[in-house]
Amino acid sequence: MSNSALNLADDFAVLKPNLTVETVSVSPTVYAELDAKYNQFKNHALVSQYEFSEDWPTWERHPAGDEIVVLLSGKADMMLRVGGKDECVSLREPSAHVVVPAGVWHTAKTSEKTRMLFVTPGEGTENCVAKDLP
Repeated sequence: MSNSALNLADDFAVLKPNLTVETVSVSPTVYAELDAKYNQFKNHALVSQYEFSEDWPTWERHPAGDEIVVLLSGKADMMLRVGGKDECVSLREPSAHVVVPAGVWHTAKTSEKTRMLFVTPGEGTENCVAKDLP
């Protein structure tokens, strides 16, 4: 076990089924590597951090479980597609968070530098552009 500090921008944390944590270096191919190494991410969760300053270009959903999204800095509107209608959850101060229910399509909108923490059940994650949403 390493006693040195890690940064979620560089090293994601994988929460394994036995509740131990393994770190994985962030790279352009990190998601393919996670799927390969962790059996399509079955029964695993990913703890990650992202920084962005514009709307996400796609929507996503996680059928294997609820996702926790925590605002670290900036401001964002989390858009959730529930029952064919979009609901907005505004995150305006650090530590504000939303629990996105399993299987719910969601995206984020912002126009400023925003940093968020995600705890994601990764198995079966889907992405699509807005025009292709069911």
